[in-house]
Amino acid sequence: MAAHDHLSLCLCDVIRLLWSLVLPCVYLCVVLSAILAFLMLGVRMWLQRSRSARLAREKALSVAFFHPYCNAGGGGERVLWCAIRALQNRYQDVSIVVYTGDLGVTGEQILEGARQRFNIRMPRPVKFVFLKHRFLVEASLYPHFTLLGQSVGSVFLGWEALTEFVPDVYVDSMGYAFTLPLFRHLGGCRVVSYVHYPTVSTDMLSVVRERDARFNNADYIAGNPLLSAIKMVYYCAFALLYGLAGSCSHMVMVNSSWTLGHILALWRVPNRTAIVYPPCDVHTFLNSPLEEQEEEQGSGRKCHSLVSVAQFRPEKDHRLQIRAFRALLDRRPAGLGRESLRLVLIGGCRNQEDEDRVLMLRGLCQELNVADRVEFKLNVQFEELKKELTGATVGLHTMWNEHFGIGVVECMAAGAVVLAHRSGGPLLDIVVPYEGSPTGFLADDVATYTDAMERILAMTPATRLEIRRNARRSVARFSDQEFEASFLSAIESVMGMVAQ
Repeated sequence: MAAHDHLSLCLCDVIRLLWSLVLPCVYLCVVLSAILAFLMLGVRMWLQRSRSARLAREKALSVAFFHPYCNAGGGGERVLWCAIRALQNRYQDVSIVVYTGDLGVTGEQILEGARQRFNIRMPRPVKFVFLKHRFLVEASLYPHFTLLGQSVGSVFLGWEALTEFVPDVYVDSMGYAFTLPLFRHLGGCRVVSYVHYPTVSTDMLSVVRERDARFNNADYIAGNPLLSAIKMVYYCAFALLYGLAGSCSHMVMVNSSWTLGHILALWRVPNRTAIVYPPCDVHTFLNSPLEEQEEEQGSGRKCHSLVSVAQFRPEKDHRLQIRAFRALLDRRPAGLGRESLRLVLIGGCRNQEDEDRVLMLRGLCQELNVADRVEFKLNVQFEELKKELTGATVGLHTMWNEHFGIGVVECMAAGAVVLAHRSGGPLLDIVVPYEGSPTGFLADDVATYTDAMERILAMTPATRLEIRRNARRSVARFSDQEFEASFLSAIESVMGMVAQ
């Protein structure tokens, strides 16, 4: 037998072997896919029956908000309670449900906390579904591949929520986009998203690509080309999945121009996406007179407060505030106003990790010898927050690519001269000229923050007063009333679908 004939017979034998292996695999995949499809159909029918039984029993449509940390005191929680209040005022016969993981408190205590922290009262009772597995979305549970881990965890947490209560309209108000397909395709719900911050963004990709060390890109990864390449592939794959999940939304609301750009690039549903600026309690702060404060400063008030309002999370970059404050003190010789400065850090702590971060910040203050000039105020009530802001000279903000910046708006409404990060929402939407005049200042590192603080403090009271007045006039577009009108306008089409 010729050599080429022998080779041909060997190739035929290999092909037969491969075919004998591939064909059963194909059959197995088809069978498993059919079983999975039937299983999903059965689960959907079971959940639909549960919803139908609830509708027959209660005779009212329900809107459920997925907000596992609803008892926290951040801007996202303010959006939640204002959205619920708006729905209750517009739709008298709609039941509101909140999925929460706050197991240590009652529903009444959660609502009382919203009243104390945000000055928000609910027109009618709110139902709470308490989830037992919130730890599945804790970042600390996933030291590596955190985004993927939290996203998979959110699916399991969403499944717990869905099996506990099947709503007619599901609103993800915390950014857990991977729960959207679950509620839409298994629960048969109309789904709505309010996006505060994209889970992954092109800015995050550029940080990894440029090997820039940040809070979400560790030094050992930024310094290693191979690890950076692997993380780049991981981020790109995750961005694709994130876009597919987000595109399941019947309606998407984003909180700023910056977020809009990223969500349009990732989710690709422009006809279902709208900007709805978050609600800021500007009217409460507008009651404080500006003129009297400035006259008091002009007559020799000795203390200038630099106040920051932000949850104690790593991305808020409180370290930058403390270092810039130290640099500011170094520029002011003893006896020439150093004793008149104080830095006040106001914010909420969600968990032990945040509390540990506060301890680290206190340690940094000790290290830089500014502990006697820096005050930490944790989980303060609204009246204390208002008192600090209305008495502040400078309102500080240091988060890179802040999605919006409710704290920035509150500082402007309260009468502080805002100094925010030159990126994200503050750059594009908030600290922008109003009627041709400045509304605040922007910076991006220790040197530029120190320069801006020094410039603000060196201004005459009259100059500061003009900036503060202009800033106040500009923030009316971020009021509770504007948010409620925009939110109801955006969700109206979804509510109409359910009512049919």
